[in-house]
Amino acid sequence: MGDLWWCLLLPLSLAASHGVKGCLECDPKFVEGIKYLVSSLVPLEVPGRTHLLERQIKEMINLSFKVSHGNKMLRVLAVQKVVNLRTWLKNELYKLGNETWKGALILQGKLINVRQNLESNLKEILKNFSEVACSEDCVVTEGPTLDCWTCLRITTQCFKGEYCGEEDSRKTENRVIALFLIFLAVAVILGSALLLFYICVIHRKKMKAIQR
Repeated sequence: MGDLWWCLLLPLSLAASHGVKGCLECDPKFVEGIKYLVSSLVPLEVPGRTHLLERQIKEMINLSFKVSHGNKMLRVLAVQKVVNLRTWLKNELYKLGNETWKGALILQGKLINVRQNLESNLKEILKNFSEVACSEDCVVTEGPTLDCWTCLRITTQCFKGEYCGEEDSRKTENRVIALFLIFLAVAVILGSALLLFYICVIHRKKMKAIQR
């Protein structure tokens, strides 16, 4: 139960202390860049422009948080790969900006495609990197690694334990002990109930014998 609460509260605590973060949003300049690029896609005279931009920017910025926090195995990534992903996304938005304006619905559809491609690329890159970094014969490209949950740079090239989705051995032991204690408590309760039932039956028999 403690592990469950930890999993539920960790994203909230990170959001409270650092803002909603993911691999891409660890760089404040990235967030400002996305706001600028997405804003430039919508002409000033478009009705409901402010609401449209707020929603599209929020979904774009929060995407990598959703991906990296959805699985412990998708937590770390080489800094250079993060830079490459940010560059790819900005290029995609630049391409949209060079196209002729065809309406808000058309733009939203294209932005959905960009987000889907970004999510797919991010998941694949995170998965591939983790599989290599967590393997026994770990061989990772040189350079720092980013912890997408805390936005800290790590010099370690190979990982194990929680970074690889593995449980702490102490937590596993504690869970086994807890299950044993629960089983023991249930056994004691059932044993006590059976003993009480037996005593009651014996007492009734004695009372009947006395009455005769």
